[in-house]
Amino acid sequence: MMIETIDTRHGTANQHSFSNGNCLPYTGVPFGMNYFAAQTNDAHGSWWFHPEDHTFQGYRITHQPSPWMGDFSHVLFTPISGELSDISLFHAQSSYRPKEAIFRPYELSIRQLRYNISSTVIPSMYGGILAVNYEKDQNGLMLTLPGAKEITQISDHELHVSVVNFSGAEDDDFTFYLSLHFENPIHNLKQVDGEKTFVLLDFGNVKKQTLHLGTSFISFSQADLNRTREQAMSVADFRSASQSAWEDYFDRVQVEHTNSEHTKTFYHNLYRIFLFPQTFYELNENGEKIHYDTYNKAVKPGILYTNNGFWDTYKTVYPFYSLVAKEKYEEMLEGFLTSYEETGFLPKWLSPDERGLMPGTLIDAVVADAAVKGIRKDLMPRLLEAMKKGATVQSDKSNYGRQGTLDYLKYGYVPSNYHESVNHTLDYAYSDFCISQVAKTLGDDKTATYYSQQALNYQNIFDEKTGFMRAKDTNGDFRADFSSIRWGKDYAEGSTWQSSFAVYQDFQGLINQMGGRKAFMEKLIELCNQAPDFDVKGYGFEIHEMSEMAAIEFGQLAISNQPSFHYPYLFSYLGKPEMAQPLIKSLLTECFTAAVDGYPGDEDNGSMAGWYIFNSLGFYPVSPGTGEYVIGMPLVKKATLKLSSGNTLTINATPNHPQQLFVQETTRNQNLQEKLFFTHEELAAGGNIDFKLGIVPNPKEHTPDKLPFSLSAAK
Repeated sequence: MMIETIDTRHGTANQHSFSNGNCLPYTGVPFGMNYFAAQTNDAHGSWWFHPEDHTFQGYRITHQPSPWMGDFSHVLFTPISGELSDISLFHAQSSYRPKEAIFRPYELSIRQLRYNISSTVIPSMYGGILAVNYEKDQNGLMLTLPGAKEITQISDHELHVSVVNFSGAEDDDFTFYLSLHFENPIHNLKQVDGEKTFVLLDFGNVKKQTLHLGTSFISFSQADLNRTREQAMSVADFRSASQSAWEDYFDRVQVEHTNSEHTKTFYHNLYRIFLFPQTFYELNENGEKIHYDTYNKAVKPGILYTNNGFWDTYKTVYPFYSLVAKEKYEEMLEGFLTSYEETGFLPKWLSPDERGLMPGTLIDAVVADAAVKGIRKDLMPRLLEAMKKGATVQSDKSNYGRQGTLDYLKYGYVPSNYHESVNHTLDYAYSDFCISQVAKTLGDDKTATYYSQQALNYQNIFDEKTGFMRAKDTNGDFRADFSSIRWGKDYAEGSTWQSSFAVYQDFQGLINQMGGRKAFMEKLIELCNQAPDFDVKGYGFEIHEMSEMAAIEFGQLAISNQPSFHYPYLFSYLGKPEMAQPLIKSLLTECFTAAVDGYPGDEDNGSMAGWYIFNSLGFYPVSPGTGEYVIGMPLVKKATLKLSSGNTLTINATPNHPQQLFVQETTRNQNLQEKLFFTHEELAAGGNIDFKLGIVPNPKEHTPDKLPFSLSAAK
């Protein structure tokens, strides 16, 4: 599918109380420093775009990774004609026809019906071009600048603008700089200050105006440099460059489905997975990579990335990059190491710097997965040092590192006086496993052995009576008032049903704790076949994740949120993959589309897009850090992947109609695949994977060595 068929409004029909993706219609280059989007209503806070709105308030430069994070360094450009009765967005906005607008990854075009203005914005990594066609007289452009810092007219054709606006940052004076060059001169500039600063630029009766803009987080001179490098480029030049950047990534994955709508959905998800994290470094006059360090409030050399929450993305985004975009993964690891060296801790949720949200330090899995796959071996000694520090040192700033670190080391679990203590404990145990995996690749047997033992700490909060993970106090007693469907309090964005199976490093150990294979199977069946009920007492009100789980009839398997992503694959650890195959196909076809309501919950920086992509291909990285991909149920009829290894992987799944719900047989390079997983080395070697599908299950016996990795089995 060609990139021009992608509509960026995929997953954008949202409100604060219910998410169909909580996406924004980003136009930019892959991993761009900025994105552009149409703003339709500023009255809805972070939900400032809705695809059903017929109002257009302007082109917004945005750095919003999620409405829950807010938008740092945003500016709005609104083409106008004639006199405004008042200076505000309400008085400047215009109607537009959403069906006639162009919302592409590389191009955004709007016709404002009020003014009969047609305009197009096309991005680059550090700027872009805005071309405006006017039909009336008295034409201009209104800039909306929340947190305006400096506005300077350099000449009749050039303008400098800077803003300080963010939801949170280490630097209270964190500044976004813009260098603007207009092809036709500015006749007059009017500035109106208030809660927001408005700048009205008058171009007279000109019928065309072209704005070249450069942006920077470093300085005006750097913004000028970023702009002047592209000053000679035309609209066509920008379009060609931006489109080519997207096509480079899209060409790496070619798929076919029996149902063309599934192909459309696949490629819309492919677009989403290449948006985050965002580039946060620039190139100085010598072409050297530099960035602004908000923690130390200084310009530093080196690579930096931002706008990513690893609690969400470690599961799918980075494993996918390891296959088809390894060069970006390599650079991102260097950027994450930069964050450690400048702040003292590896990042957890960057936007623009450490926000400290969500349990655990799941960047550990991003590092471990790279380590076992041989990616950036040169960085691993320093990254291991950073991981060990995060596991042993309690930061005096709550947004850095682990929470309850010393108590976790003392008790072997995070006590119940910490919010979401169960998830902290489980995530720390998994991170400890990840540390041991990195240490193994470096030949550090002592560290590997210690953290491998620490990885069994999940056992300390397992309750044999209920069969769930439960919060314990410092005396070792479980919280008394237990409900299996109560969300919050001890659990992050779920109940114990969505949290108790987060033992990625040791599902065999969890099976043993639950009483063996039969008991574990019964637990999974109960999880899937019950009603999607929930109790709000932990939060005191219904959060949107509860609503989204209840909206789809998949029991307590809340595919609407990341903690449940691996649930279908738990059957494979019992040697019963046929139990999950119809479930996977149903989730793919019932919960995902290419429409504006195309997701069952928050998409979250490519994480849900990555889930869809992997599951469509027929395998899934259940446990990053093991180098394994558990075999699932492919939705594609055929897929061809141009791998970062230089090899090509071809996947065939036949026959693949709605009635084929089971995998009868899997072969790799014409050899029967008896294992229930592929290794990264096997996939990276390329070749052919053939799935023979059927309409009834074909159960087989699988010896323990054919099951996916579990720490207990390995020991």
